[in-house]
Amino acid sequence: MAPIITFVTGNANKLKEVQAIMAGVELTNQSLDLEEIQGSILEIAESKAKTAAAIIKGPVLVEDTALSFTAYGGLPGPYIKWFMQNVGHEGLNKMLAAFDDKSAQAICTFAFTEGPGQPVKIFQGVQDGTIVEARGPVGFGWDPTFLPTGYDQTYAEMPKSLKNTISHRYKALQLLKQYLATRE
Repeated sequence: MAPIITFVTGNANKLKEVQAIMAGVELTNQSLDLEEIQGSILEIAESKAKTAAAIIKGPVLVEDTALSFTAYGGLPGPYIKWFMQNVGHEGLNKMLAAFDDKSAQAICTFAFTEGPGQPVKIFQGVQDGTIVEARGPVGFGWDPTFLPTGYDQTYAEMPKSLKNTISHRYKALQLLKQYLATRE
């Protein structure tokens, strides 16, 4: 039987989503203040996984979410958390006001390792969409401003049961679940 995986997050909303999508996988969680290096999405996720594994001393799962604007060549990308803290939903819209292209990609990257010194496996999901004026409940990051392609509701407006079957996080976790099914 595989040991329990520690999902490293202090974000209660993220934890609920992951638990809902990963039903059947034994997860616990722990909030750790991990340094977020500057780098690519993959470099950030791998660094966080290695650091967390050294602290937890067992299997860990970390996540990094990015929101990449086409008009900005992929920015704010993995730095979206700080953009949201400083400019909010309205600021994201203002950033794109001068551009006709409001397209974006929501990118979720999970990094998993069995423990210290073990290889880090990366699982990434991408959802294309458009940045719109905030609609729906505020409270989970940039969800009110992200309209996924093919839908008429922002992530925030969608029922969780729908979001959790189409989102960038869902897509990444499906890849992780496939990998974990082969793990002993």
